[in-house]
Amino acid sequence: MSTTADTPPGTPRWRTRLHAGSEQRPTPTAPLRFAFCGRVSTEDNQDPAASRAWQLNRATALIAPHGGQVTAEYFDIGHSRALPWKRRPQSAALLAALASPNRPFDAVVVGEPQRAFYGNQFGNTFPLFTHYNVPLWVPEVGGPIDPDNEAHDMIMSVFGGVSKGERNRIRIRVRSAMAAQTQLEGRFLGGRPPYGYMIIDLGPHPNPAKAADGKRLHGLAPNPATAVIVQRIFSEFLAGKGFFAIAETLTADGIDCPSAHDPARNRHRSGIAWSKGAVRTILTNPRYTGHQVWNKQRKDETLLDIEDVTLGYTTTLRWNAQAQWIVSDRIVHPPLVDDETFAQAQDIINSRTRTATAHGVKRTSNVYHLRGTFICSACGRKMQGNWSHGEAYYRCRFPAEYALANRIQHPRNIYLREKDILGPLDHWLARMFAPHRLDDTIELLAATPDIAPASGHSLRAEEARNTITDCDTKLATYRAALEAGADPALVTQWITQNQATRTRAEADLRTAQLARSTQLTRDDIAALAHAHSDLVMVLAEAEPADRAALYQRLGLILTYDSGKQKVLVEMNLNQHFSGTRGLTVGVRGGT
Repeated sequence: MSTTADTPPGTPRWRTRLHAGSEQRPTPTAPLRFAFCGRVSTEDNQDPAASRAWQLNRATALIAPHGGQVTAEYFDIGHSRALPWKRRPQSAALLAALASPNRPFDAVVVGEPQRAFYGNQFGNTFPLFTHYNVPLWVPEVGGPIDPDNEAHDMIMSVFGGVSKGERNRIRIRVRSAMAAQTQLEGRFLGGRPPYGYMIIDLGPHPNPAKAADGKRLHGLAPNPATAVIVQRIFSEFLAGKGFFAIAETLTADGIDCPSAHDPARNRHRSGIAWSKGAVRTILTNPRYTGHQVWNKQRKDETLLDIEDVTLGYTTTLRWNAQAQWIVSDRIVHPPLVDDETFAQAQDIINSRTRTATAHGVKRTSNVYHLRGTFICSACGRKMQGNWSHGEAYYRCRFPAEYALANRIQHPRNIYLREKDILGPLDHWLARMFAPHRLDDTIELLAATPDIAPASGHSLRAEEARNTITDCDTKLATYRAALEAGADPALVTQWITQNQATRTRAEADLRTAQLARSTQLTRDDIAALAHAHSDLVMVLAEAEPADRAALYQRLGLILTYDSGKQKVLVEMNLNQHFSGTRGLTVGVRGGT
């Protein structure tokens, strides 16, 4: 066998044969399959359909000359670009698909890099594409990004910086415009009107485009029914009455408190009576002087996990100091009190104020196993968690003005220590779900007359399925992160928490699927009881957060009678069994 003419002398024969055998063997190439990745921030500010269309058109124009076609789409709607990929649902699903050998695409294409990557997100995400050998195509590069090309890396880093700068400029521009509109124009910028005022129409919006869309300019005007109450509060306070005394007289006179006057805007409040806090809020609101006020609160971005900065930030609402408030230069709506009256009220309040931690800064990290399950028998309200001397307590603080309004004999504070109830509670649950007692428990549940109808079961099943899907996506992402070199201990912790969440979701799904439109059968109840028995058996060894979640799954309702120092335990298993009474246990603690 002779060698080719261009083969250098002394070339090994095996190399010559390999070279000769590889010639003239064309292999047919199939169309390259692409996954399209895009994002639109909010439905209110942008049209998701139009945004998706133009991004997809750019991506298609890039890959079409190379014979590529889009076979999968991952398009996030309503998610900020500041969120990292693993916290955007569709982007996280794309990252999970990268690790799958059966993924329905060979490469990924984005329509606009500024919408896909923000800040240093490209540097945190692209290594996964390289690891799984999936090309990433970008229009600005003209094709796939070369991981060994410094120019490509620099271009994508610049786009991430441009994206971050664009978002910051928009935020600064909007805040500056709102500050100027408040200070110079005194414009009402939205939100609920203060008690004593109502919103009125002031004509077409000054922005021609918004006016063409039918938007109107609004302002504040005195509410005839409540403006006199505000003036009365200021008058009585300057006359020497305190917050509680004013609240008591208003309640005694049958005057609706702010939350009762406007219940549609205050669904989270009881509206039983005037509170001291409501009186103080009115006395410290400078809007009653006729000036517009803005920037009383701000949104801060704080790290979601200080141990892993790649998870990005979370938005937290916090109060600003009074010096940072933006107040209009002139009176823009009818005042309910004059400046001198308001200033006198502030002097009195400041003379009584004690130095305390800034409002809204403290965050609890303590775990309450029975959060949201305790009810005070005296007033019927839920008891709140309270951490004291290194232990978890549950407290019912019933303001005196509420007690007066409802003629309830209620101690000012009722306390119950958590550890005094956990032992008897776990013992009862273990007995109820023990293998030799499980049949009796099922009979007890089946004999309960008030079995809840299956309204909303489809929704609960869908939520459970979504949770399971989300857990599977996260699990694939965690495994990919582990393969990419992430901290094994941290990833293992994430996987453990994810699996616990998935187990609870599977139990929810089984429960919802067993529900009927009218009444559960005994077989259904037996299936539910057996499904929960496994959870009860691991209570003693569960982590605090998982243990608290298990109590929630069992639908426990604990009613505390402080006079008898007894706790009535009821179980509403997965909210299908109403009023399944358990036991009454004695606890220590007092009022």
